Amino acid sequence: MTAPPSVRPPVRPSARRAAPASALYDVPGPKAVARHRLYGVLALLAIAALLGWVLYMLFHTQQFTYQKWMAFEYRGVQELLLRGLGRTLEAFGWTVLFALPFGALFAAGRLSDHRAVRWVSTLVVEFFRAMPLLVMIFFIFVALKVQPLWALVAGLTLYNGSVLAEVFRAGVLAVPAGQREAAYALGMRKTQVMAAVLVPQANRAMLPAIISQLVVALKDTSLGFLITYEEFLHAGKLIATNLDYDLPFIPVVMVIAPVYIGLCLALSWLARWVERRSRHSPRTRGGAPVAEAGVVPGLPPGVPPEAQQ
Repeated sequence: MTAPPSVRPPVRPSARRAAPASALYDVPGPKAVARHRLYGVLALLAIAALLGWVLYMLFHTQQFTYQKWMAFEYRGVQELLLRGLGRTLEAFGWTVLFALPFGALFAAGRLSDHRAVRWVSTLVVEFFRAMPLLVMIFFIFVALKVQPLWALVAGLTLYNGSVLAEVFRAGVLAVPAGQREAAYALGMRKTQVMAAVLVPQANRAMLPAIISQLVVALKDTSLGFLITYEEFLHAGKLIATNLDYDLPFIPVVMVIAPVYIGLCLALSWLARWVERRSRHSPRTRGGAPVAEAGVVPGLPPGVPPEAQQ
């Protein structure tokens, strides 16, 4: 006797079209979806109400009157702001130029096999990371009698360089240990392993943290006005405290803030551009492409085609 054929239960069309359930959370049902939409609408209404209240207060306190904004029509005020922006970028450029090598040097020191070098590097990094930035800037400016620009640059370099040293060290240690062990097995020295194996792979992982710290350094250049360094915020303060323009604090903030935001966005765009470029680098893709070896049918691998004649 032959066994009766197995009968499969019919599959409902809705079951075929059902999306696979996530292992992390339950798919929300119709009531949950409606509730989430209600929450979203309420949040948008709350944000719109807050923005409306802010605009109302700005108009109520007469922040958009011509008398408060006429200062920006004068060429001298425009040149003052541009000169302050240039000095902010100058301080930021010197900080980046010194902080990146500082961080790389002390990160290498913390990864050193020599105990004395490792201890000294750790002491320097932890000390300047814990020291308040404003205290360092004031100490260098007042006690050491350094010019405002270099006092600001020195303080920013010591603080941000120490943070970057930890970023570099963490990025190198995040590379799988097998990469390091394989390089040592090939007979490479530690310097070669760091330069050719670990650092190229860690670059992409470290890039977001590096750019974030550079954004912090850019915004911290505004502390220079406390030591009479005439940077962008200092120029805005001179305009905002001018009685001839009816003390335009809010207009100055509305002009300066977008510039700082634009500079930070430019740094983020630069980070994305560098990341896209690094994807096409053989070092970060795992080496140069290897051509496939041709195999002649009927011959064992490794036998040249001339041997067939």
